[in-house]
Amino acid sequence: MVADIFGVSGRDMLAALVAGERNPKVLAQLARRSMRAKITVLEEAFTGHFTGHHAFLLATMLSRVDAISADIAVLDARITAEAAPFADAVARLDEIPGISLASAYVILAEIGTDMTRFPAAGHLASWARLAPGIKESAGKKKGKGTTGHGNAYLAAILGNAAAAGAAKTDTFLGERYRRIARRRGSKRAIVALGRSILVIAWHLLSDPGAQFRDLGPGYYASRIDSERRKRNHVRQLEALGYTVTLQPAA
Repeated sequence: MVADIFGVSGRDMLAALVAGERNPKVLAQLARRSMRAKITVLEEAFTGHFTGHHAFLLATMLSRVDAISADIAVLDARITAEAAPFADAVARLDEIPGISLASAYVILAEIGTDMTRFPAAGHLASWARLAPGIKESAGKKKGKGTTGHGNAYLAAILGNAAAAGAAKTDTFLGERYRRIARRRGSKRAIVALGRSILVIAWHLLSDPGAQFRDLGPGYYASRIDSERRKRNHVRQLEALGYTVTLQPAA
């Protein structure tokens, strides 16, 4: 009914309860903006048994919430100040779908900004244990391949970014997630998407002048699918005994 009980309307209502107001109609009228459409429902919700003891407990809990919120604000300010020298890198990472400022801070804290220690994006993915290992014997692959245990903080933030952000967007990353999820399931798709985000981060941090550019959800259809069809046709012609030479049309 109320999306955020600690929003402006919610806090006003809670403060009124602590102050001694018990009239459901008066309390409901404290609703603002879109919540005013729920006046009748709010009146029903406020109709009940709320004593002075309940008000005491509520005041104690609100005091604790406010104290924690103040501590979080202080920490946020400290993190922002510490990250100031890396503002450009943070801004570029923030352009990646699913990556927030907080996510960018964690990524930079875990991998740094010097990508020379990772000769290629694959090295970073391997270090982060986001490159699945493949067991092979006598030419046969065994098992499904696992990523192993890497940096837990980095894996968590990339997983959250993939699941809560990138996977739900109408972007290249979103389409990549949907394609992998159809074939291999959502869990593996999230890991693959986390790896893709990390690869993008490597490229952005390796080149100070690089800017994120989304390839778009149609990239697979326009490039990858067409390349796959081309390869299939060439193989079919070669199987019939032809030597195929491809030349783009004028």
